[in-house]
Amino acid sequence: MRYLKFLSAVVISGLLLAGCASVAHVEKDDSVNFSKYHTYTWVETKASKDDSVKTKVSDLTERKIRDAVNAELAKTGWTESKTRPDVLISYDVMVERGVKDNTNPVYSQPFTRYIYNPYTRRWISIYYPSEFLGYDRNQRSVKEGTVTINVIDAKTEKTVWQGWTTDEVNSQNLTTKEIQNAVKSIFRKFDIAKN
Repeated sequence: MRYLKFLSAVVISGLLLAGCASVAHVEKDDSVNFSKYHTYTWVETKASKDDSVKTKVSDLTERKIRDAVNAELAKTGWTESKTRPDVLISYDVMVERGVKDNTNPVYSQPFTRYIYNPYTRRWISIYYPSEFLGYDRNQRSVKEGTVTINVIDAKTEKTVWQGWTTDEVNSQNLTTKEIQNAVKSIFRKFDIAKN
């Protein structure tokens, strides 16, 4: 239950931070030696312990997420194993409506004025450059998709690494390209080789 509360807090924090940019974020247990991990298996995520239905994601989306994560983990040398894995891998996808603020600078138009100089009896042009007037602000409704990937130690059942990213999406379901971009963005920070 504490795990679900922690996961919810991380996802909400990820949504708040995502308003700034679509960047991946990670949390890692620094006391864990990742070099001892070599195998993993997938586990299902449910909304609650008593829930008989797993997270509502289409089977196609689920396969795309698992394939993308499997490809990234293969790059690190990890292999999937159904018997006695070192870690458990889970994911969560959330698509919500949000509001995006757009702020655009506004400048005046440059212009030229002419004045008459009675001493020289000529017209002189004076150029006035554009000036910063402020910002034009508007809001628009958007859909934001958050992908969270969890790595859990199979023996201790503690989350040892978690990565998430939020980005604007076009529909209620994530496209293949959106899934691949999200997973690649998250795994760019999967720096287990440094341990």
